[in-house]
Amino acid sequence: MNTNGPCNTDQATGVTYRDAGVDIDTKMTAVEQIKARAASTLGDTAGPIGHFGGTYRMPGAPGQILVASADGVGTKLRLAFTVGGAAHARMGEDIVNHCANDILALGARPHFFLDYFATGQLDPEVVASVVGGVADACAANGMALLGGETAEMPDMYAAGEYDLAGFIVGSVMDSDIVDGSAVQPDDVVIGLPSTGLHTNGYSLARKIVGMTGDLPRDRELLAQPLPGGGNGESIGESLLAPHRSYVGDVMPLLEDGLVRGMAHITGGGLSDNLPRTLPHDCIARLDPMAWDTPFIFDHLVNVGQMSIAERYRVFNMGVGFVLIVAPESADEVMSRLPEGRLIGQIIPRVTSDESAVQGLSC
Repeated sequence: MNTNGPCNTDQATGVTYRDAGVDIDTKMTAVEQIKARAASTLGDTAGPIGHFGGTYRMPGAPGQILVASADGVGTKLRLAFTVGGAAHARMGEDIVNHCANDILALGARPHFFLDYFATGQLDPEVVASVVGGVADACAANGMALLGGETAEMPDMYAAGEYDLAGFIVGSVMDSDIVDGSAVQPDDVVIGLPSTGLHTNGYSLARKIVGMTGDLPRDRELLAQPLPGGGNGESIGESLLAPHRSYVGDVMPLLEDGLVRGMAHITGGGLSDNLPRTLPHDCIARLDPMAWDTPFIFDHLVNVGQMSIAERYRVFNMGVGFVLIVAPESADEVMSRLPEGRLIGQIIPRVTSDESAVQGLSC
């Protein structure tokens, strides 16, 4: 199904991420304020801040670039607290895949990972499940789990709750890095499908579906069938769908030099993430009708009466990773990515105040 239709003015006053307690604009203001402080530490060995991973030139290893990233699972954890069981392992898999996709967006192959697990009182079974998920995802992405930190902090977390974060390091040769600088007008934008929300937008999603923290009530709510769903999944199963890794799909294309730019569609959606790989003189014109959205997005958008602009800034809306390729490479790339969809084109930026992504707002 596809909710990516023409603007509906009736949805302009729907629920927003800010209503759920998350203010993306405030976050971006804070990021801009700390960039200068961070940049002052970079010296000659580290690259600029603002892409999907941080870069560091290895002294004594000409051309070798380390790429690192750190992230957390966010409030998707609250679904795991509610559902329990195998959902804990899913959280471990999700944080690894999220981080792997971030450094992939610069062309880096992942090498090693460390996890951070913090809780008020350790539950050995939960810890084993979460870290087991981390280990399984590390193996699937071809990297080592070197260790991490397991912190027990009484009075910091409610009973049965924990936090989870991860840190990843990969590498790419200087000549092979994909930072978007080669992107130019007439290039083609290809979207790879997401499996669902991945690990972003859950504060708003929980508000829309009506989760309150009352465990029996929330479990009953999440067990209900997803309205409009075509495969019999419950609301909880749809929300807990895994954060997909794109490493195996994309790395062969990078090895053949077929990609000019990439974006991992996480917090900020297509609207905020795609511009991170675009030169200042280019913008992306997208066609939202070019791909289908999973049923879970239809449900959230309809119940929350979300505006066009808000849905594309909070959720990935069915596109989890974006490739930008030359027009002459598009057919080959599409033949090697059967799930891929041609979702737009790169065009010149005419004015300095022009939106970097067109087609996703009214």
